[in-house]
Order: sequence, then C-alpha cells, then structure tokens
Amino acid sequence: MVEFDNEWDELLKDEFKKDYYLKLRQFLIQEYNTRRIFPGMYDIFNALKYTSYSDVKAVIIGQDPYHGLGQAHGLCFSVKKGVTPPPSLVNIFKEIKSDTGIDNTGKHGELTNWAKSGVLLLNNVLTVREGAANSHKGAGWEEFTDNIIKLLNEREKPMVFLLWGANARAKTKLIDNPNHLILTCAHPSPLSAYNGFFGCRHFSKTNDFLRQNGISEINWSID
Repeated sequence: MVEFDNEWDELLKDEFKKDYYLKLRQFLIQEYNTRRIFPGMYDIFNALKYTSYSDVKAVIIGQDPYHGLGQAHGLCFSVKKGVTPPPSLVNIFKEIKSDTGIDNTGKHGELTNWAKSGVLLLNNVLTVREGAANSHKGAGWEEFTDNIIKLLNEREKPMVFLLWGANARAKTKLIDNPNHLILTCAHPSPLSAYNGFFGCRHFSKTNDFLRQNGISEINWSID
C-alpha cells in the first residue's frame, strides 16, 4: 500500500483499489523487474509526498519523467542535485529570472524547495522506461493523475494551475471551479519556448493571484 504521510492517504485510499490501478500495479511490477524504469520505485509519488492536498498553492503538470539515468526523482521538470538541468528546466529558470529577478541559473536543477512550499510538481504519467519517452503512456497513470486534478479542482481554497504545452492544456476540461486560476502557454521545451512560454510571466502572475486571495507567495528560488 502506498503511503504519503499526509492528507493524500485518505483522499486516494479508494483509488488504489480500483481495477485500472490494480492492472497498472501489475504492469509496473513486471516493468521494474525486467527493465530499467525511472524514477526509482520509492520516488514515484514524491510530488504527492512533498505537497499535501491543503498545502497546494500551484500545480505544474509535466508529461512524463525524464528518461535518462539519474535524472527523474518524482517531481516534474526537476532533476537531482549534481545532474545537469535539462533544456526545458533551463528555460523555466530563464523565464523566472526575466519575470521575477530570481536567478536560479548555474546552481542545480532540484525543485524540492518548490514542492515543499506548495507547488505540486505532477507528471501526467509517473513512470517511464530508460531512453523511451512516453513508454508508459496509456498504462493507467492518466486516470490516476486526472483524478488528482479533479480532487484539487473540488477544493475551495484557491490555487493556480500552470498548464504548459498541449499535453498539460488538455487538463483544462477537468478544472471548472471559479475559485482557481488557470494559466496556459507553450511548453518550455527549446522547440516551443519562443512560441509563448518566454514572456508568459506565469510566476509573478501566480504570486499576484495568491496574494490577492490572502495566501502567502511562492518563493521561486531553488536555494
């Protein structure tokens, strides 16, 4: 049984009993026993372990984990300290510096501080085969993460959903609570960042919204 040691335990207890998740679990057991899968099995749910339900101030949705050795550790766009930040994360840091003046460049790429300060760094699919992006797409994770977003949507306390790229923007249909703010733009990938990610100012807009709702701002520094 998965344990988060926070509110997600109660909120998701029935999810782990559903047929789709039991099938997903069997698939993952086979995958982890026969292939190199990222992140490590004890890191799969880090986004939910680090950021409890009532603590969520902002949600960033990624596609699936990084598929290179030593990169993924359960938080979207984040890599462990000592690992070179991937291009999308470099572009995120560039936009943060342009938008807020906070300079994270040249440090590391681990976003754990964000997670602990209220940013739910949730991938749409939580596992991947080494060297094979989207290899666990369609295995059942999408239903699991959609249900997380639905639970967040139901919460009365306002939060911000940052949806970058078509994959993330597709989640808009799950979010209809007027208490929340949805911010959308292009993906920070080098292939699309110049099509609207750069200049989106999502980081300052998030903090403006939180402040207007009496919620403490997010510190976008990774220190």
